[in-house]
Parts: sequence; C-alpha cells; structure tokens
Amino acid sequence: MGIIHSVDGTKSAYTGRTFLLGAVASLVAIVGASAADLPVKAKPVQYVKICSLYGAGYYYIPGTDTCIKISGYMRADANINGGAYNKPGWDQTEGQGTKSRDRDYFTTRIRTELQIDTRTQTEYGVLRTYTNPRYQFTTPAGPDTGVLTLDYGFVQFAGFTFGKALSIFQTPWGATGANSLTSFLIGGYDNINGITQIAYTAQFGNGVSASVAVEDNRVINRAQLLNASLTQPATGVFTGVFTNSYGENVTPDFVGNIRIEQKDFTAQLSGAVHNIRANYYAGPGGIAPVEPNGHPDDTWGFAVLGGIQLKNLPTGPGDKLSLDASYVNGASKYLIGGVTGTAFDSFSGGPTNFPDSYQNMAVLSLMDGVYTTGRRIEKTSGWGFRGGFVHNWSPTWETGIFGTYSRIEFNADGAAAFCTAFTALSPKSNGFVCNPNFTIWQVGQRTAWTPVKNLTFSVEVLYTVLDQSHTGSQTLANPGPLTGTFKPTGVYDFKDQNILSGLIGVRRTF
Repeated sequence: MGIIHSVDGTKSAYTGRTFLLGAVASLVAIVGASAADLPVKAKPVQYVKICSLYGAGYYYIPGTDTCIKISGYMRADANINGGAYNKPGWDQTEGQGTKSRDRDYFTTRIRTELQIDTRTQTEYGVLRTYTNPRYQFTTPAGPDTGVLTLDYGFVQFAGFTFGKALSIFQTPWGATGANSLTSFLIGGYDNINGITQIAYTAQFGNGVSASVAVEDNRVINRAQLLNASLTQPATGVFTGVFTNSYGENVTPDFVGNIRIEQKDFTAQLSGAVHNIRANYYAGPGGIAPVEPNGHPDDTWGFAVLGGIQLKNLPTGPGDKLSLDASYVNGASKYLIGGVTGTAFDSFSGGPTNFPDSYQNMAVLSLMDGVYTTGRRIEKTSGWGFRGGFVHNWSPTWETGIFGTYSRIEFNADGAAAFCTAFTALSPKSNGFVCNPNFTIWQVGQRTAWTPVKNLTFSVEVLYTVLDQSHTGSQTLANPGPLTGTFKPTGVYDFKDQNILSGLIGVRRTF
C-alpha cells in the first residue's frame, strides 16, 4: 500500500487496482469523445417489394404484409346526337326532335379514374378493400362543373362484401358483353355504378359459387309508382314522368345468384325480390296524399335473370358471345335500369299521321305499378333480352355487335287506372286510344383500334327505337310543360321514334 499527500496535507491510501480503473475510465472518455465526431451508420432502407400473390401490379406497403395495386384510366369522349356515354335522345334533354335548335347535337365528357386495391392474407382468407374515386367534366354542364364521384367502395372479408359494389344480380359482363361503351343498353340489369349492399359468397370449388345479398334499393332499383287518384303534373303528358308515390324505404332488396365459371364459359342464374310500398291515397280533389285516407297494402315484386358468356370460340382468339334474358314483375328497374331514368320521350318532324298535326312524339312511362283507392297495387310486368358478340380481326383491331329487346306491359286494371290519369292531362283527338304498354329495342356496333398496349381508340354507333302503343293525337300547350323549349301549342301525333346516336372516344389505361 502506498501513501499520497493531499493538498491540505492529509494522507490518502490507494491501491494499484484503483489507479488502473481510473486509467481505463480516462481512456473510455477519450475514445467516446472521438467517436462522437464520426458519421452515424444509416439504418437499412426498406425498399418496396413486389407482391406476386394476386397477380401483376401489386406491391407490399413498406413495413406491412398488405399488398396494394394502384391503377386507373383516362378517357375522352365525343357523343353525337345524344348525351354522355352515347345516351340516346330519349328524354327532354336530348329528345326535342331532329329539327330543334333547343338541344345539343354533340356533347363531350372527360373522365379520369384512380383504382386502389389492397389485400392482406388472414386466417379467414383474403382481407380486401377497393375504391375508385373518379373526376369527370361533361358539356354542356358549364365551365366549372367537374364532378367527383365514387362507383365502388367496399371491404371484403371471409366471404362477405360490405359497401358499394356491383350487384350480385348482375352478370359479370352486364351490358358490355360486346365491349360496348354506352351506359344505356337495356333489356337486362346493368348498374355499372354499383349499389350499397351486404353480400356473402360461398365457393364450392370447380368454379361454382353462390351469393346472397341485401341491397339498398332506395335510389337505384325503384321505378315510378303511380297514384292514379292523385292529380298529376301536366308535364307528365310530355315527359312520361308522374308524381312518384312510393312510400319511404322499409326493407332492402333481397338478391341471390348461382354462378359457374369455366375456361370456355361463364353462366349465371339470378333472382331478386323487391318491396313495393305505396304512399297514402289522395285527399279531396286529388290535391295531395293524406294519412286518414289510408294506403294500399304493401306487395312484393320480383326479377329473374339467366345469362351465359361463351369464350374460346372457333371464330378467333379473344372472341366471345354474351347472352342473357330477364323477366320482371313489379321490379321494372331490373329490366330497364342503371342510369336510364324512369321515362322516355322523343319528338320528330313529319310526315305526321294526321294533316292537322304539327309533329310526332313517343311518350313511355316506366313503372313498378299503379293504384287508385283499392287495397291492391297493380304491378307491371316485363321481359327482355340482350346479346353481344366480339370478334378480334387482329391483335390491334376488334369489332363488337350488340342488340337488346325490352317489353313492359300493364295488366287490364293497371292500364285503366293509368289511362284515367294520363287522359286527364290534355285534350285528345283523331281517335285517341290510350295504351301504356311499350317496347324498346336497340342494335349497335363498336370498332376499336389499340395501336399500343393500354391505348384504345373507339367508334360506336347505336340505333334505338321507342315503340309506343298509344294511337291518335293530343293537344300540347306551351308555355308550361315545355318551358325552356320552342315547341308551340299544337296537335302532336303518337308515333314510334327512331334515334341514331354515336360515340368517338380514346382511353388510356394504366
């Protein structure tokens, strides 16, 4: 043991071990100070990895086991003699007649859409979300009228679908079995914009599946319900649009399908039931519905659809033939639905059926049913057919041809109630006979050129016939029902209307 003298003269004892520990501590401090001046090593960068579980285009979201795919398209269309997406001139917007200066002979629409698809493997299967926000600008709406919309937004988990998705009633190809561009092919269910639902799909193997769903019918699946005891607006005689006397929504539509998907074909059988709930009967003078007068009993409509798509045809690679047929009773929008509205009207010049007539017109009213003061709602019925064929001339050229047929009929009591309301709206002449039954049929073709991958130029032509069943004439008065148009007061003949429309478009998919 050594002795050291402190500053104040006292003595302190130390050992060799104490000296060694002090030296080590000093060395660590010096090394630490030097290390502080060295650059810190960066953490490893986590690069985006390809996810091959669900096909091309998916990537892992960094730091997760969720795969995401971002895709979309840009589309520019010019529509000739009709509205956006080759809408035929079958309403007051585009249906003012071949010589009218009160309508546009062409319109344009620009649309861009982003599609976001995420998927995660779980012990219950794939957890998926999908959404497709889109922005579009349409003339003649105006320079600052771009619209943000959403067709689909849903969550899928353990066989369930929650949200806004394609109705399970619809076939996978809908009305685009011939790759048509128009959103206005009728004759079967086509709601390309989706419907809010809770659905469940069971997979049985070998491409066989079955689905059931409850779907919100409030906006999409309701046609008109006519209260014939209620005074109707005078515009109904020109437009076919009456006061819709549906009651408030109390139950969704119940829908189901059975589907078989194979290499050479896809087949589907669908069914749906639809609640028809009427408002109250009209009060004195038919001015307005009143609660004390009561209401008809609720009833149910239904729809069935069968369809098949044939692929790998001997006519050439990529060719396909799509067919479906539908029957409805009290559920007309399952036959003539989507974005078509609930009435159709069109005017045209001569020759007229009668010498004192100014022009011809067709007015069609799409309805689920009619009621007066009885307890019964008289339901309409209808049937339809759609067919489409696509042929590929080469890897860059294809042509699709398509056709539809739709028929709506009122039963005897329903037709009588309808005609009482319709006839009261304006004077009739030239042996007028009211008959609300009607047929709409369509034929068309689309030719497309794809010079490079994901870029397609298209030309489409659609011919539509409004085949109405009224005969004779009626006197229409303006101003009033046709405010904002140049139609004069005069006699108009009921006559079938033929409408030719077209679309020229370009689409870039990414």
